[in-house]
Amino acid sequence: MKRTRLFKFLLPCVAVALSIALIGYLRPIQAQSSSVHLTLGNPSNAITSTSSPNNYLLVKPQYALSYSRDRGTPNWVSWQLNSSWLGSTPRQDNFRADTTLPTGWYQVGGSDYSGSGFDRGHMTPSADRTKTVTDNSATFLMTNMVPQSPDNNQGPWASLENYLRSLVSGGKEIYIISGIYGMGGTGSNGTKYTIANGNVQVPNRVWKVAVVNNPGAGASGVTTSTRVISVNMPNTQGIRNNDWRTYRVSVDSIEAQTGFNLLSNVSTSVQSVIESRVDNL
Repeated sequence: MKRTRLFKFLLPCVAVALSIALIGYLRPIQAQSSSVHLTLGNPSNAITSTSSPNNYLLVKPQYALSYSRDRGTPNWVSWQLNSSWLGSTPRQDNFRADTTLPTGWYQVGGSDYSGSGFDRGHMTPSADRTKTVTDNSATFLMTNMVPQSPDNNQGPWASLENYLRSLVSGGKEIYIISGIYGMGGTGSNGTKYTIANGNVQVPNRVWKVAVVNNPGAGASGVTTSTRVISVNMPNTQGIRNNDWRTYRVSVDSIEAQTGFNLLSNVSTSVQSVIESRVDNL
């Protein structure tokens, strides 16, 4: 009887303890999933676990991303852009390794692209984070970089970045997802498939999806009339003077190439409309 009574007393205690432990274990994932930068979704269901080395979720205060250990680059980077992120902080230019990567993983360094013929191409642009030194400095982590051809990075890619900031200056809020796919690009020193002694793969394409809305609209505020700008550009030379608008495509086409589910937090009925459309404004 005493053993039975003791068991009945201990069983609820053990259940409570296990529940608390489970909540503590899950809380980091919940916190990451609630990042403002993932408002429109987590395109690849990335998780912060070494069991997922090529779809590893990194959440910064300034942006969120899926990192590939084997590529040495992000698969995609997602961020919010509105007037609250913009100020007068100068460009920090402190390219450096991201030391938050798991122990044992190669940490791409600030000089790893040197002599490669490719720019250290920001996914979240430096100029999108000028409110504070901390915010701007965060964009120079190498987990936010891909090897980008100079003519792409400094040409139509930069022009689109400037255009999106002009929309913010006009009162808009934008959720942006940017990424890569394929292997093999052409920089100022010719075509390469890897750089940094094989530690960084060179992508074949760079793409971006920007959902333009009013401040505070969030995922539920995205409608069939919401403007979505999507581009897919070749990672090559000879395009510096091209208009970014010539690279506009549908979100559906980018999903078909990458396997990602973009804008997954938007209702499926709205997705089916806005993801099949190509911007023409």
